[in-house]
Amino acid sequence: MKPSIPKGTRDFSPTEVSNRSYIMSTIKTSFETFGFQPIETPSFENSSTLMGKYGEEGDRLIFKILNSGDFLKKADENLLKEKNSLKVTSQISEKALRYDLTVPFARYVVQHQNEISFPFKRYQVQPVWRADRPQKGRFREFFQCDADVVGSKSLWQEVEFVQLYDTVFTKLGLAGTTIKINNRKILSGIAEVIGAQDKIIDFTVALDKLDKIGKDGVVKEMLSKGITEDAIEKVQPLFDFKGSNFDKLDSLKSMLSASEEGTNGLEELRFVINSVEELGLETSELELDVTLARGLNYYTGAIFEVSAPEGVKMGSIGGGGRYDDLTGIFGLKDVSGVGISFGLDRIYLVLEELGLFKAVDLPKPKVIFLNFDATTDIAKMSAIKTLRENNIKSEFYPDLGASNKQQKRQWKYVSSREIEFVVSKVENGVFTLKNMTSSEQIDCSLEELVNKLNL
Repeated sequence: MKPSIPKGTRDFSPTEVSNRSYIMSTIKTSFETFGFQPIETPSFENSSTLMGKYGEEGDRLIFKILNSGDFLKKADENLLKEKNSLKVTSQISEKALRYDLTVPFARYVVQHQNEISFPFKRYQVQPVWRADRPQKGRFREFFQCDADVVGSKSLWQEVEFVQLYDTVFTKLGLAGTTIKINNRKILSGIAEVIGAQDKIIDFTVALDKLDKIGKDGVVKEMLSKGITEDAIEKVQPLFDFKGSNFDKLDSLKSMLSASEEGTNGLEELRFVINSVEELGLETSELELDVTLARGLNYYTGAIFEVSAPEGVKMGSIGGGGRYDDLTGIFGLKDVSGVGISFGLDRIYLVLEELGLFKAVDLPKPKVIFLNFDATTDIAKMSAIKTLRENNIKSEFYPDLGASNKQQKRQWKYVSSREIEFVVSKVENGVFTLKNMTSSEQIDCSLEELVNKLNL
């Protein structure tokens, strides 16, 4: 059989790994500049930790892990006969691959609350898994780069996250990104004003799809979820909201005047937008988008989503928001949190499409010892040991080049790896060293070899 990999996953070449490392390094450096500390959590969690935290749509996309051993032994026979997979799942699967890094982080905070100094600023760069339909920029296995703060209700955290997004994308040379912002309290206020409070989740999930399925698609989905035509008519102005951020704030003020929660959300947004406007951004733009909902149940305040520069067809390359009660689901009340995520894989595709990757120097030795004479192998390996002790990257070509063809293969290897120095001969403690750039060739002792390669 021809080997293959599961849909929605990828192999990465040395160049791709180096490019990804460059992105991750840029993000991590920025995280630490803003005072965040690194943590890591397991790749899989107890199902009870994950299920019910992402809404019905998110729950369907969680990869479940079958219990070890005879997993059907404890399953209810009647459910098996009924072939009711939803009910059987809880009996045959107790663990699942993490869907994101935020819920595991909330679990981490609750478990380690006595060891943490609040406010706790953490960052995390690890893979997550979603049973989604693969397409361009959407994978089943992908990395998230998250930064979160828990233990502070200050809106200055939201301001700093806008600055953090701007800092990272500026460093990556990705000018022209748009940082979209909204507030769940505003969405709740709108739902209240139009009389659809009991349909708030359906309302926000549908509204969040405006850029994907268009106005007609959103209206159709809202109607299918039981939202009345009268309510949809009242929300029509949101589909064509235009003007500056301050124009939009003024329009929302009149729309939400009858909703206390909506008005509170509006004032929170006004503080963030005013502060960012006064402090300024380097290369990004902050845009109030009232249709931005992000269908995750746990957001309670600000919501963020980042779009690639105009002209690049790509989904969001970052997102996040405030989740005042997320740790409460694990028993720790009154701990406010806010966080953002960078979509590493999509950022990679955007940088690639725009030609923003610099030439990558792949890891390689500074010197390689060719293998034309087996009697000197120990002398070569002993010299390589000394070079490595002096932090000089060194390699030994393992296969003996007994014939002219085999020796040519070794020189071809040197050329393909673009290795700068070659030791082609060792005799009585004398090393024949060739500089492949200048073609200069000298004979030297081991001490001289170390000094030469350390320059």
